[in-house]
Order: sequence, then structure tokens, then C-alpha cells
Amino acid sequence: MTFAPDRYARMPYRRCGRSGLQLPAVSLGGWHAIGGYRDDQASRRIFFAAFDLGITHFDFANNYGRQPGESEALFGRILKDMPRHELVISSKAGYRMWPGPYGDLGSRKYLIESCEQSLTRLGVDHVDIFYSHRFDPDTPLEETIGALDTLVRQGKALYAGLSNYDDPHFSAAVALTRARSWAPITIHQPRYNLIDRKPETTVLPTAGRENIGTIVFSPLAQGVLAGRYLDGIPAGSRAAAAPGNGAISEGAVTPAIIEKSRRLNAIAQRRGQTLAQMSLAWLLKDPRVTSVLIGASAPEQLAENVKCLDKPTFTAEELVEIDAACA
Repeated sequence: MTFAPDRYARMPYRRCGRSGLQLPAVSLGGWHAIGGYRDDQASRRIFFAAFDLGITHFDFANNYGRQPGESEALFGRILKDMPRHELVISSKAGYRMWPGPYGDLGSRKYLIESCEQSLTRLGVDHVDIFYSHRFDPDTPLEETIGALDTLVRQGKALYAGLSNYDDPHFSAAVALTRARSWAPITIHQPRYNLIDRKPETTVLPTAGRENIGTIVFSPLAQGVLAGRYLDGIPAGSRAAAAPGNGAISEGAVTPAIIEKSRRLNAIAQRRGQTLAQMSLAWLLKDPRVTSVLIGASAPEQLAENVKCLDKPTFTAEELVEIDAACA
């Protein structure tokens, strides 16, 4: 298989905090777009198209897929025809994966067992980033973060990350790695978009202060900022289908959310962008954001969203108007 020879000229790469790791400005996730929702051939076209566009980072978790683990297993079959050494592959553990007390949250037992299983499904001997997928209030933080350190020291992960850790837990985890001389937290993965601005107070200040990278998931609010719900909830949409496993539900697409998306869409049109392109560009304007993590159900959707890089700047007036539209 040959890939576009100019793929690295198509995509800007941004350093992940103080580390040597660089990520593409746009990364591709394997949450709801694949893993039982798309067959192997359709998924293969999406991943190959992404790589041709310079997207070298593919993000998973142990429980992604219509059946937990199906997303990693599917990518493992595709990966055989891709240059592993040119890719950054990540996985996570923290949500319910198997029955019993060892299949959820943040224990050392769960994280290490989960990583081993993810490596088997992916068909690799290491992932580039392994995350604790959420804070566990019932497990000592040093046990969870110590498990990440163990995985890095064993060579099963090259970098350690956190996802869904708000402050003060984010800051406490960083302090712990420094005090114990453990593998540093290289990256944080929060949910962040124009509608959900919480990380501006709970994640980004610490990421900026500690020089830690961030990669944003749900940058399009699971389709709300892709313009899918400007005229209500269409039949066949993700909200109408309610596939579960954390997907957006019909009840979450409220009239107020639809009205916000319409106001934002009007601004995007004046900028000569789609709502999705403007929403992604708005996130990337912040130097603390290393990458935006998108999903895709077709190669054409990928190509359209990557065009967010064509208009990366905003005027002061546009930023004020965007904030007002989100209020």
C-alpha cells in the first residue's frame, strides 16, 4: 500500500507540552465512527484517507465499539497495512469493561490488565500513549498514577496521559509524578468545545502552567457543532439512533442548544467556513491545545473538517461575537 508522498506537508504538527512528542493538529478517534458501526472496508478507507491527510494520531479506549474492544480489534486488522513506526496510537482504561470488581475505574489491577488486553487487540507490543480514562475517587491516586508509571517503565506505553481529570485532581496527579520521579503526565484529554467550556477553568490553566499537552475530545459536541441539528433532530442521526456507550442522546439536543448552533453557524458562514470548521479552528487558536480529536464516518467528512486549518485566525470582534452566541 502506498500513501500520499506529501502527507507531512499537508498537516501542521504541534509539540505536546514540554515533551518530544508532536501530534497532528487534527487527530482521528475510533469511538463511535468505527468498531462495529462501520465494517472493515469502510473503516480502512477512513484511516487510509486520514493518513494521506497527515493525520498520524489514532485514539482508542478499551471500551470503544458497539461491543467493548471492537474498535481496537478492527484497527488492529487495518494496522497491518500501515507503517506502525509513523503512527501515534493511544488507548485508555477507566470505564466498565468486564464484570466484577476488577473491570472498572482506576485500580492498578484494572489499568495493567486493560493495557495488556488492548495491546493484544491492536496487535502491537506498545501503545504510544496510555491514559487513565477517568478519576477514581475510591482508589488512592498514587495507585492509579503509579500504574501508569509501571506501564511506561515496562515499555508497554511510551507516554502517560489523563482524561476527564478536573482540578484539583489533575494538579495533584502532576505533583505526584514529580514527587515520586514517575513518568510525567505528558497529555490531558478533556471534553471541550464551544458549548462545553468547563476546561477553561478546570484543565487548561494547569496544562498551561505545567506545560502539558491537551487533546480535545468531542470538539464538535457529538455532531451539534457539525451542523447536524440546525433544523432539529433528523431521523438516522446519532441523537435519534441513541447507540449508547456515551453517545449523545435526543434529550441532550435541546432547543437552547439548537439555537446556539444556529447563531454560531451564521458567524461561520460569514467567515466562509462550515460550522464544524470554525468550531475546530476556534479550539486550535489556543496554544495550550495540541490537537483536536475528531470522528469520521466517511473520508469526505475528514477532508472537509481538516479544512479548518485553512482559516486559523479570528478577529477580536469575531471572538466577542462567538462568546455572545454561546452565552
